[in-house]
Parts: sequence; C-alpha cells; structure tokens
Amino acid sequence: MSDIDPIAFRPRHAGNCDAPAAPSSSDAVSQTSFNRHELTTILDLYGRKVASGAWRDYSIDLLREKAVFSVFRRASEFPLYSIIKDPRQARRQGAYSVVAAGGLIMKRGHDLKRVLGVLEDRLDLVTR
Repeated sequence: MSDIDPIAFRPRHAGNCDAPAAPSSSDAVSQTSFNRHELTTILDLYGRKVASGAWRDYSIDLLREKAVFSVFRRASEFPLYSIIKDPRQARRQGAYSVVAAGGLIMKRGHDLKRVLGVLEDRLDLVTR
C-alpha cells in the first residue's frame, strides 16, 4: 500500500464478525476528501494555533458531498470552526469555506490558503 492509496473502511457482517467484508456497490460511491496538499495547509494552521494555545483538538468527517475539518477548543465541546470542502460549489462560490460555531460562513472561495486567512492572527499597529 502506497501513500496515495485511500484507506477503505467497510462495515462488518452482522452475523459473522470474523468474516471479511465483501465489496458492495455502495463502496463504489465516491467520497469527498482532502488531498495531501490541502491537508498539509490545514494542519500547518492547526499546528500554529495549538502552539499558541487557542485550539486543542480536531476531527475530520469525510462524506459523499463534502469533507469537513472541525476545530475544537476542548475535545468535549462543539467545533469553533469548520473548514469545508464542497466540490459541488466549486464553480459557483468556491469549493472551500470556513464556518463559525454559530453557522456563519466567515469566508468562501476557490483558494484554500486565502480562505484560511480569515483564521490567521492579524498584527495590529499600536501607536503611542
């Protein structure tokens, strides 16, 4: 198995837990996921935020229509932000979006780095 091969998770048979799951037609349905470059970009931001103490945990949900990277302040809470990749929106508003905890779409676009810019810490000019 190489680094680019996806990991296939299949449900076990209800009657026999030791039997390997047979491939079915539902396994052929494509699943939306983050590629290596997208995940590296997201995890770079995540690492900086963890180092600053702002974020603590994350989850990745891979669905048919979209992939969601959720960020948590604590593991038992609701997500602070969700970074969503929805290929169906790619031609319209952009495949990537950042959604706040209340459901507010903070930024949406075609370029992931630019969309994630809304979560970066901004330096403020202090004058005396």
